[in-house]
Amino acid sequence: MTIHLCATCAVETEGARSPDQVCPICNDERQYLPKGGQRWTTVEQLIRDGHVLEWFEVEPDLIGLVSKPGVGIGQQTLLVRTDEGNLLWDPPGLITDEAVDHVRRQGPVVAIAASHPHMFGVQLAWAEALNAPVLVNRADAEWVQRQGAAIELWSGQRRLTSSITLHTLGGHFPGSCVAVWSGGAGGRGVLLAGDTIFANPDGTASFMRSYPNRIPLSAAVVQRLADATDGLTFDRLYNNFGGIIDADARAVVRFSADRHAAWVRGDHDDLT
Repeated sequence: MTIHLCATCAVETEGARSPDQVCPICNDERQYLPKGGQRWTTVEQLIRDGHVLEWFEVEPDLIGLVSKPGVGIGQQTLLVRTDEGNLLWDPPGLITDEAVDHVRRQGPVVAIAASHPHMFGVQLAWAEALNAPVLVNRADAEWVQRQGAAIELWSGQRRLTSSITLHTLGGHFPGSCVAVWSGGAGGRGVLLAGDTIFANPDGTASFMRSYPNRIPLSAAVVQRLADATDGLTFDRLYNNFGGIIDADARAVVRFSADRHAAWVRGDHDDLT
């Protein structure tokens, strides 16, 4: 079966699209339509053009997958391995036989989940290859561009294994979620944050409605996100592009939220 997708965000669609049709996910203030206009492509065309998926160990029992050259938004997909089954987090906008074989060798996948709609990728294609459900947060169900029996809606909190739990935080999207993996970071806990909470180059975190268009979230929403993470147990945080807060991540999130809130409230306007 031919898998059609938007070339800009690499989210799969129900079928072929014409150039005068625009991707709803990209035609939104959190994303963008390219200056050259809407483009559509297929997984098969991407493979013919030389795109591949590469994998590597991020830390023990955590594997990263990235497309080379980049496809769509170009997120780093993460595969969490546990004795009770694995989670494929933020699935890529590309699927290849080699990558499927590699993921299968790591053990059964109990769920495929995206932190938010920009990261849906070709989630149903992966579900069909891995015989796994696709978990879509109910608050973001309107953004699903290809329907299938594998899609399961959820909200609030969803426990996948004894060591992996999904939590709805909101912010970037109403259904933006994170995954807590208690076995990560040597048992201190890992937060797979997507860009609900984004690890910055300086080791702090940021919180945005739109990253490419630089639209911030309000002070109240950012404090709400930090309050929610205060109730989670983790020491390390990964975003969806390879960024990491290696240690004391929960305290860093709180510090970063307080800093963000102070600036958008105008507390430091005298410095500008």
